[in-house]
Amino acid sequence: MQKIAESELILNPDKSIYHLKLHPHQIADTIIVVGDPGRVSLISSYFDKIEHQVSNREIVTHTGVFNNKRLTVMSTGMGTDNIDIVLNELDALVNIDLETRTIKKEKKSLNIVRIGTSGAMQKDIPVDSFVLSEYGLGLDGLLNYYDFKPSIYEKELVTKFYNQTEYLSTFAEPYFVKGSINLYNLFKNDCFTGITATAPGFYGPQGRVLRIPLKEKQLNEKLNLFKDGNLQVVNFEMETSALYGLSRILGHNACTVCAVIANRFSNEFSKDYKSTVKKLIELVLYKLTQPR
Repeated sequence: MQKIAESELILNPDKSIYHLKLHPHQIADTIIVVGDPGRVSLISSYFDKIEHQVSNREIVTHTGVFNNKRLTVMSTGMGTDNIDIVLNELDALVNIDLETRTIKKEKKSLNIVRIGTSGAMQKDIPVDSFVLSEYGLGLDGLLNYYDFKPSIYEKELVTKFYNQTEYLSTFAEPYFVKGSINLYNLFKNDCFTGITATAPGFYGPQGRVLRIPLKEKQLNEKLNLFKDGNLQVVNFEMETSALYGLSRILGHNACTVCAVIANRFSNEFSKDYKSTVKKLIELVLYKLTQPR
């Protein structure tokens, strides 16, 4: 079997994977990802024991046991570019033999749950509630670099999105991708559900104006009005589409649940978002570790 070149699969001197700085035995099959490195220790404080603690740049990883289940919690930093690094390197840890630099014949599938914060895109979704992403809407362009094969319905959603919103053709081509149905079913009764729009930035790409005028001044209004049956855009953030798309391609299961800390149409912001995030963490830990 052909070896993967050193320039493509980059390892540290200790043979750990380059950015994550991890060895295969240091991650669990169920992984919680968060943007904020400081949130890792908050989540792992619930663990009954911690086996590994590794940090490199903005990526902090704790692996341990909670309710008799081995879990990893890892920070990714913000944005789909960081998700690109984290997902590819997590997959390499379980599906590539780092010693021989060859792809394993038998593939392992990880369960990856993102706990995030976001702004609601529908006025009736209250601040301090939870949103579960049934689909990711990628406005970031990342998956356009990969051999991603959307379903027939995902292709239809792109056409309907262009028709309903007159989305600018000069922007990166959007894509839709569905998350893991099994993980979705774990959380659907505790959350608002729908499409999560993923932007390549926090300000202009999410319709915010400080000093730079926007090319598309009605982006949020267009996202708010986009619908296909009961499916609509429920929140805006910066990671989900890449998480769902890369997980699909690589054979992993992914799901995003977000605490709503702002509503972009009622102009409200949470008065105590840290308490809301804590409740979401407890919900995710409970759901992931209960016998099914």
